[in-house]
Amino acid sequence: MNFDVKDEKLASHGKKRIEWADHDMPVLRQVREKFSKDKPLNGLRMSACLHVTAETANLVRALKAGGADIVLCASNPLSTQDDVAASLVFDYEIPVYAIKGEDNKTYYSHLHSALKHKPQITMDDGADLVSLVHTEYKDLIPGIIGSMEETTTGVIRLKAMEKDGALKIPVIAVNDAATKNLFDNRYGTGQSTIDGIIRATDVLLAGKNVVTVGYGWCGKGFAMRARGMGANVIVTEIDPVKAIEAVMDGFRVMPMAEAAKIGDVFCTLTGNINVIDVDHFKAMKDGAIVCNSGHFNVEINIEGLKKIAKSVNPGVRNFVDEYTLPNGNRINLLAEGRLINLSAAEGHPASVMDMSFSTQALASDFCVKNKGKLKPGVHYVPKEIEDWVSKLKLKSMGIEIDKLTAGQEKYLASWSEGT
Repeated sequence: MNFDVKDEKLASHGKKRIEWADHDMPVLRQVREKFSKDKPLNGLRMSACLHVTAETANLVRALKAGGADIVLCASNPLSTQDDVAASLVFDYEIPVYAIKGEDNKTYYSHLHSALKHKPQITMDDGADLVSLVHTEYKDLIPGIIGSMEETTTGVIRLKAMEKDGALKIPVIAVNDAATKNLFDNRYGTGQSTIDGIIRATDVLLAGKNVVTVGYGWCGKGFAMRARGMGANVIVTEIDPVKAIEAVMDGFRVMPMAEAAKIGDVFCTLTGNINVIDVDHFKAMKDGAIVCNSGHFNVEINIEGLKKIAKSVNPGVRNFVDEYTLPNGNRINLLAEGRLINLSAAEGHPASVMDMSFSTQALASDFCVKNKGKLKPGVHYVPKEIEDWVSKLKLKSMGIEIDKLTAGQEKYLASWSEGT
């Protein structure tokens, strides 16, 4: 078995982390049990490009239980948990190509290793595998049944490909499932981003001006959790509807040019490039903390920051690089602009990933069952899958809900019964 992980000796600790996460993923455990019996992925080659965490390990275990011949690589150079990667290789016999802190060359060599597996199904967190398939591995396209995309940034890329007529395979937008984005993006990103910022800086958020850049589901979650820590939250947006929503949720809304002057902590959550740019850095106060919780490290113009800085003091703390500007003000960039919640912390809690990864696993089953029926393009997760996952999650939490009576069902199905 080929693989590339940091250290075999880390495996025993990684296994403990995987098992700990498994305790808090009851829905995915049921998916794994179901897959073990039904073998919906039997004999199929799968390549997954995901954050290599304990939660992801349990997803991959479920897919293997379903019969998949699966290979895993990292979707971000700083998000890998090395002990988990080692355990997947040495305890679960799953090939993994991922090392925390790998350079760009190694990162892409790992992507290539995953595609040399000649997958019939792919899983992405950022669309890197799908992009490579369409540029350098076009010969694989006829044999690919479909792909699953886990994050907002990836779906944005895929929809752009679809619009241009460049997307040649069907892709399930798992990120757009309610059982994913309403919970994972909001509650998972909200909590884990705060966790990453505090671990990296030990900053007290109470009383600070915390700037939330983007008010999608991730931004909403982060803003909500920052306010819960006592921060004065400011939101910047380009979407007028989201801006109004932020105002009515009780946040201050202003352009980034204004927020840059008063912010103490800045976090980007947009999926777009250079939302914090050179002019914003020049306006920031001494000691400003800047980080990103969007998928790629392009949201902050790091190259621009390097050009205007008169000096750089790397590693003033773990995951903190200090840039000093000509005016003497210092900008603290966290985790090289990469995902702060996975770089400096452990990513989303297992409980919320339980829903996301159960939906992800069942979407792969749906893809296989509909082989040849799904046209190239972006598709959505069927409601039946979302309802199944939601009901099981509620049951695992000991929560019951009401059911429609026969009369209520008849009323909702009728147009003739008015007031």
